[in-house]
Amino acid sequence: MDESRLIELEIKVAYQEDLLQDLNRIVSQQQQQISRLEATCKMLNDRIKSISTEAKHLGEMTDEIPPHY
Repeated sequence: MDESRLIELEIKVAYQEDLLQDLNRIVSQQQQQISRLEATCKMLNDRIKSISTEAKHLGEMTDEIPPHY
């Protein structure tokens, strides 16, 4: 193998290593974003359940017949 071919291969490997590091960084950032979105969805789901439960209790209270009837 001549030296120019070896240099060409070394350059390609260097570019691939750089690309791999960039992709790894991007995947890591995306995973962090997914984790934040999952936490937000859980919080919103819990809040919806809480509001639903509160509304159910309020509905039970408003369905009662007033004492003057």
